[in-house]
Amino acid sequence: MNAKNTFIVEDQGRLNNYAIEPKMYVDSSQQFGFNKYSEKLNGRLAMIGFISLVGFEVITGQGLVSWLINL
Repeated sequence: MNAKNTFIVEDQGRLNNYAIEPKMYVDSSQQFGFNKYSEKLNGRLAMIGFISLVGFEVITGQGLVSWLINL
């Protein structure tokens, strides 16, 4: 039987055909420092920043530092 065809009958005999919620758990181990998630996030943010900086340079024709100096 798959989850689509699974039904629960209440105490009064009524059919409960709502989705069965999965068991929830809490991961009690704290993750600080260098772990896979933080390294992926930092890498993706660095890529977005680098592409944004290249796009800014293409649009304005000058680098970020020279643009800030000439304000």
